[in-house]
Amino acid sequence: MQRRDFIKASLLAGGGTLITGNPLTLFSAQPQVVWVSGGEPLPLLQAALGAFGGIQNFISRGDRVVIKPNIGWDRKPEQAANTNPQLVAEVVKICYDAGAAKVRIFDRTCNNPQRCYANSQIEALAKSYGAEVEQIRDFKFKDYSLPEGELLKEWPIYKDYLEADKIINIPIAKHHSMSRVSLGLKNLMGVMGGNRGSIHNNFTQKINDICAHILPTLTIIDAYRILLRNGPSGGNVNDVKLAKTLIMSPCTVSADYLSLDLFDLQVREVPHIEEAIHRGLNKFDVTKLDVKRIDVS
Repeated sequence: MQRRDFIKASLLAGGGTLITGNPLTLFSAQPQVVWVSGGEPLPLLQAALGAFGGIQNFISRGDRVVIKPNIGWDRKPEQAANTNPQLVAEVVKICYDAGAAKVRIFDRTCNNPQRCYANSQIEALAKSYGAEVEQIRDFKFKDYSLPEGELLKEWPIYKDYLEADKIINIPIAKHHSMSRVSLGLKNLMGVMGGNRGSIHNNFTQKINDICAHILPTLTIIDAYRILLRNGPSGGNVNDVKLAKTLIMSPCTVSADYLSLDLFDLQVREVPHIEEAIHRGLNKFDVTKLDVKRIDVS
């Protein structure tokens, strides 16, 4: 079943959560979340995927894949405002190795898109591995029904995101002045159209109204570098910590929940993640997560 058809069929029991990916994978004896530390982006990625039995458990031959990194800011990689470009490029390569027909990358940026795409180094590196990297085009946002929404019943979502067979969400782990942290759920704002500033009013409810219906196949939290202060845009390398860590899960909420350890935060301190759990958007019980920890140093 293709993802564009799977969107409707996958609003299962469980609060209407969209579950993507291979259902057999999600309910197998594999770990629910993997935490890998001590290495460069490629070894971190390889170790995490190995714990899940390989990328083939998420990506099938012929899939049209969207990779959603954070490319929102006119910053260089060492400033840790955007996703690590080498990690993004390696995910592109691994998807093609698994037989993906097409890999696309885009993000609705906050700064000038040309500068964001260039200075993040994501555009050049991802293209070198064969990805189609496109700046957001406003006419591609389509109103999307949110039947489970509490405050929002419709919001424009990027058409190419909705039509993909598989989605890999790759946010960078960083501080955020409004939401405390920016992780997997927050990163999905990059495929939301309309007046995004209005989402920040009643943010906890609105972000979950939307994300409940567009959760990805796989979430990879880039914590190679993490921005500890002055996020989301950053700019001062003194605010950056070299953590050499990667967190992966087929459940965005579980990945976000575990990633709070990077910032010494409790979930009660991050209302939008706490609300996601309250709504049952997590596929796994976060109080009993099966976490596999790997050190590749």
